[in-house]
Amino acid sequence: MLVVNNQSQLKRDYEEQGYVVIRDYFSAPEISSLKQVILKFHELWKYDNKTFYQQEAFNSSLITGSQYLGCDDRVKLFNFISSKKMMAIVDSVIPVNPAFMNTQLFFDPFNAQQENFWHRDCQYDHDVEVQQKVIHETQVLHLRVPLFDELGMELVPGTHKRWDNEEEFDVRQEENGRLSSESLSTGKKIKLAAGDLLVFSADMIHRGLYGFDRLALDILVFDPTGDFVDYVDDDCLPDIAMLDKIDDPRLFVNSIDLKSKAKSFDALL
Repeated sequence: MLVVNNQSQLKRDYEEQGYVVIRDYFSAPEISSLKQVILKFHELWKYDNKTFYQQEAFNSSLITGSQYLGCDDRVKLFNFISSKKMMAIVDSVIPVNPAFMNTQLFFDPFNAQQENFWHRDCQYDHDVEVQQKVIHETQVLHLRVPLFDELGMELVPGTHKRWDNEEEFDVRQEENGRLSSESLSTGKKIKLAAGDLLVFSADMIHRGLYGFDRLALDILVFDPTGDFVDYVDDDCLPDIAMLDKIDDPRLFVNSIDLKSKAKSFDALL
């Protein structure tokens, strides 16, 4: 296991490249315990979303919500998300009041012919002109925990702070006859194994690599100075009774506080 004892170096590496990989960060028992909860969610979600799953899905979200998991399993997830190991990484990159946004679960598409695709997360909320601005502002942090060995991710290092070159833009935006599933000369493949942790910027150019029956939990965390509170689902946060069962609840308390302030502000308008 790698012990995070140089947070300043981790932060420098993340700021320079847009990602950090930590090998063997979680023990086999930690992954096994997490896997039990995630597989329970996944099977219930697939049953409830059969058509969507079989036609196009490659991920699900809101794993910490109440729809598929009971209180005990949700508390177990909250404690994993805010564990000492996770918070050591989060605090390195976002040292002041980091806030919990959401969780996502990434899996292989049911259709083995379905292609993966290059993207920046911000492209789904903003046009190109705004994308060019937001990548230089506060960003969302992805913390990916693979539950099985997998092909991993392909990232374009440094694009959390710079705009696409011509090749990257044409492929990502599918311009000039290019497809978002094509290879990029600037891409870097990062194979992942169960127990690894990949930390990366949501707004860097990236894509997931399908195969090996991947199942990876992504935890999304944001800097409170960013305008992301609207993405936080109330049902995915712990209630007061749950907060008492979480060893270090500040990640969730920060989100709850931001939601409360936003609602108070809206009430004044």
